[in-house]
Amino acid sequence: MSSVTLPGIQKVKNWIALTRPPFHTVGILPFALGAVMAYWETGMFHWALWGWGTLAVVLIMLSTYLAGEYFDYEGDRISRQVNPNRFAGGSGVLPTGAVDRRIPLIGSIIALALAGGVGLVIWLGYGTGPWTIFLGIIGMIGGFFYSVPPVRWAATGTGEIWIAFCYGWLPVAVAFYLPTGRLDPLVHWVSIPIAATIFNVILLNEYPDYPADRATQKRNLLVRLGPEKSARLFAAAHGLGWLGMIGSITAGVPARTLLFYAPIFLLSAGLVVAVLRGVYRHPRRLEAACGLNIAVNLGTTLAYILGFLVR
Repeated sequence: MSSVTLPGIQKVKNWIALTRPPFHTVGILPFALGAVMAYWETGMFHWALWGWGTLAVVLIMLSTYLAGEYFDYEGDRISRQVNPNRFAGGSGVLPTGAVDRRIPLIGSIIALALAGGVGLVIWLGYGTGPWTIFLGIIGMIGGFFYSVPPVRWAATGTGEIWIAFCYGWLPVAVAFYLPTGRLDPLVHWVSIPIAATIFNVILLNEYPDYPADRATQKRNLLVRLGPEKSARLFAAAHGLGWLGMIGSITAGVPARTLLFYAPIFLLSAGLVVAVLRGVYRHPRRLEAACGLNIAVNLGTTLAYILGFLVR
């Protein structure tokens, strides 16, 4: 019995690992925030739009991650051998040979097509605004071509900025726009800390991949700037996030948001000090820092959500 069931269970685990479920939270939470902001302004929560929109966000992220598994194969293989880290080097499934390398690419294209279909359902089925399809296409282009040549944002030094846009401003803006048909200035203010922190998630996660990225000519920001200058950029981005939080409060975000954000700020400041002091030179401490850095991003978004919801 076990000889029959265990291989099947392992296949399921491999497929789940390829889809990288924990990393979907960095897109789902900002989309939830945009929907909560729309509820805060209108007094109505559109569950159907939120559900369909969340599905589209997940499908675009799925397409992005699967394409990355295929096109970053060699770099991920080297990274897993040289400097293994739970937050870098892809899922680690393809180098084991457990899944045919072509399967993630096929899955990526299918997920992208499904995302487009969901976008049409939202636009035609719920009569959302004229920018619905355009905003969806921007997200699809930004995600799919992050790793896919010849564009391959991840190897040009612009991938980190695309991530900041696609995981920072875009999901918040779209979730707010779908039920309201407009984009309020507050959306832009709220997006700044989220964009800054997800930018830093990508930047810090590039440190474990640094030797592999250099070997495969993946010229991201870390490869272009080097570890020391990138550490200073990391600090500056967190500083921008802090200023963005203050700016959003002055622009109209409930002041109670600062109470929820306070521990996130302290964690963020601690990470800045650690990175400037060279935590990236110590693999195990770097891995912990990468995890805490994701917590800063998620915590920032959650602080906003609680600030809008808690009375």
